[in-house]
Amino acid sequence: MKRIGFLSFGHYQAVQGSLVRTARDALLQSIELAVAAEELGVDGAYVRVHHFARQLASPFPLLAAMGARTSRIELGTAVIDMRYENPLYMAEDAAAADLISGGRLQLGLSRGSPEPALNGPEAFGYVPGEGSTDAEDARIKTAIFRAAIDGAGVAQADPRMTGQNGLLAIEPQAPGLADRIWWGSGTRATAKWAGEQGMNLMSSTLLTEDTGVPFDELQAEQIAIYREAWREAGWERTPRVSVSRSIIPLTSDADRHYFGVRAQVEGRDQIGHLDGGLARFGRSFIGEPDVIAEELARDAAIQAADTLLVTVPNQLGVDYNAHLLESIVRHVAPAAGWRGADVNAPDLVPADLLD
Repeated sequence: MKRIGFLSFGHYQAVQGSLVRTARDALLQSIELAVAAEELGVDGAYVRVHHFARQLASPFPLLAAMGARTSRIELGTAVIDMRYENPLYMAEDAAAADLISGGRLQLGLSRGSPEPALNGPEAFGYVPGEGSTDAEDARIKTAIFRAAIDGAGVAQADPRMTGQNGLLAIEPQAPGLADRIWWGSGTRATAKWAGEQGMNLMSSTLLTEDTGVPFDELQAEQIAIYREAWREAGWERTPRVSVSRSIIPLTSDADRHYFGVRAQVEGRDQIGHLDGGLARFGRSFIGEPDVIAEELARDAAIQAADTLLVTVPNQLGVDYNAHLLESIVRHVAPAAGWRGADVNAPDLVPADLLD
């Protein structure tokens, strides 16, 4: 494991105990947590994208703001549901946010997951073509988006305006962003497809299939299939792979108050039904730091991945989540193979962007 980041779903609700009561709270606290995480040496700040729910939904203004307040930490999504996106408008937004950050965006995309709305993308004006499916539509949009951020011409030039013929690319362009696109995969088949397409791989705490083996072993198999597909496709660069985990070291009275009971009941995988089939949910790691560190060191998927994303209970506020991240980077992650970021390293922002 080379990198560790946090993943926030950005929940907000005016309920007892929540420190994130409004959408404004969720957005501003996400920015503050990214700043705090960078100061702690954490490598990445990632946000989940959900529609029609009291969670983070519009990632690019948030990522741009996070980029403006930080200088080193990776900023990403896990994941954007491509069924809802206009791929060319998204390409412009993504490029702008990436330029503001100095080239630190890591964008996770996917076909999407079960959600509160029936036919939600249709409410946004997106309906799959005749004979197509949501999944196929998401993949088509992803291909258009990736071509656009890689500089492909996408619109015919008007000679009366430009004095030229040919195709125009979207602007702005963000060099290198095309190599920082990830696909959120829930199965071995979609992991294989992601490798063939040349995208990095994201695998979460949920796999939408079950073979009867422990979650980490099934996920490690998924990663192996992905890497073999990447190799067979002949891609030259080294791919990246991330996995997500829920990790709560119990190091304070507050930790034990919030999560002590859960530590006794959430120590194993769970099997459930999702989208008409079996799904396997990964366990939560809650307990003493040294015990968690040993368990993570034995987790086959974490050892196979290069990036670990830790889901955070964002409604407990910035201070608590900064404490949680500090506990993880000090007492858990090093024993699991993390070497830590150099918080004294020079900023990654190119000099020409600072002029």
